[in-house]
Amino acid sequence: MTDLVSTLRDRVVVGDGSIGAALFSRVGRVFDTSEEFNLHRPDDVIALHRDYVRAGAELLTTNTFTANAIAFGRSGLADQVEAINHAAVHLAREAAEGNAWVVGSVGPTGELLEPYGELTEEVAREAYEEQVKALAGADLIAIETMSAPDEARIALESARSVCDLPVLVSFTIDANLRTMMGTTVEQFATAALEWGADIVGLNCGVGPAEIEAAIRTIRDLSTEALIWGEPNAGLPRMDGDTVVYDLGPADLGAFALRAIECGANVVGSCCGSNPEFTQAIAQKVGARE
Repeated sequence: MTDLVSTLRDRVVVGDGSIGAALFSRVGRVFDTSEEFNLHRPDDVIALHRDYVRAGAELLTTNTFTANAIAFGRSGLADQVEAINHAAVHLAREAAEGNAWVVGSVGPTGELLEPYGELTEEVAREAYEEQVKALAGADLIAIETMSAPDEARIALESARSVCDLPVLVSFTIDANLRTMMGTTVEQFATAALEWGADIVGLNCGVGPAEIEAAIRTIRDLSTEALIWGEPNAGLPRMDGDTVVYDLGPADLGAFALRAIECGANVVGSCCGSNPEFTQAIAQKVGARE
């Protein structure tokens, strides 16, 4: 396939949707972490990826969101970081069959950096370097769902130190258009671009409206920035023992058109979604073109 960053300069690209949560929804919570599917139920991972491709996804996100030594340390998987990340890239690549780019998912550690917590910068760097090395077969490294600018910066610098792939930095915001750490859209977007992120954007969060507003803000900051937008299907709520989201595929399809109008170069979905959401988004993007 052609270079992803160059393609984004020419047209909008359709992302996929939920991976880990979608696996649990399909198969059941058979493991403590979704990443264990990569080693023990690889066919389930491939099937989900292929369904996203059939739905119109041009990006396949690896099943590696928590696959770093710090997060895995809480689930007893720290010694399997390399194997799980390697497997994830292989599975996504197999499912893509040359029809989608593979995006190496790098999520937060789940710990606070000093002085707010006990995580040192050195330990965080080691964890991110280890994970990105194992994801080096991807087409893009996606540092996603970030709330703390310092952690995002460390992750980006770690990625740059061990591979030459393009890097996305994607934050998550609350209804007040700030991250959990109080960082504004202007602050994190400006910082990420100054650090040298190839793509900047938002994922997860409270829903489409906030991400649309943030995309508009980033576009106002820079006419050249490549912008990524993948919201949740609204806010989650409990229906008995089940987590449900209030928005459906048509809502995310409508989001895609509005996000593109705001300046997005990548549109997709996050928590609460599945290939039906991707299909709705892809259809809207295709009709627009």
